Amino acid sequence: MEGSLLSILGLGFVLGIKHAIEPDHVIAVSTIASQSKKLSRSSLAGVFWGIGHTATLFIIGIMLILMKGKIQEKWAMTLEFSVGVMLVYLGTTSILSFKNAHVHKHEHNGEVHKHQHKDIDYIKPLIVGLVHGLAGSAAMVLLTMSTVKSVWEGAAYILVFGVGTIIGMLFFTTIIGVPFVLSAKKVSINKTLTQITGVISTVFGIYYMYNLGVTEGLFKLWMQ
Repeated sequence: MEGSLLSILGLGFVLGIKHAIEPDHVIAVSTIASQSKKLSRSSLAGVFWGIGHTATLFIIGIMLILMKGKIQEKWAMTLEFSVGVMLVYLGTTSILSFKNAHVHKHEHNGEVHKHQHKDIDYIKPLIVGLVHGLAGSAAMVLLTMSTVKSVWEGAAYILVFGVGTIIGMLFFTTIIGVPFVLSAKKVSINKTLTQITGVISTVFGIYYMYNLGVTEGLFKLWMQ
């Protein structure tokens, strides 16, 4: 393999790690990580997000490269808009999660302790990753087509980029999960942290949709 291609793949890996920590990615996965009391499960949420993200980037990316196609601006922005909708949904469900969570009480040395039982459904981070990957496919294809010379190199680049995002998200969901795991036995603190995360996700999602729809003109494109 040529040294130049190795350099390109190395760059793709680094960009993948950087891509994982974009605000909408971190906020979305934070709402999911907040649902676990085990750090390992929180970390795995990041891995599943990365797998979903890589899967759609790879499938859509290779299809567009083979067809030498390009996603129209209207549809590319619409896919991005779906990320805002998803962030609002994740934030809202995170805020309301304590209403459906099971609280277990037990007595220890004369004191009653409460534990919040919340489990991560790995399907959710996988779907969130799929949506993020779909929304980012247009930019990924442009970056790939401007970087590599063949479909095989493009496939390798997207896969290496995906591995970077998986490793990056694994690292950051582990860090994000720490305060939620430490507060798992303190229901009031855990509830506050979870709801703050939910509010941030909801507010950012509304801003994300407003910015795309109004500032960048997506709503006008829809009306044309």
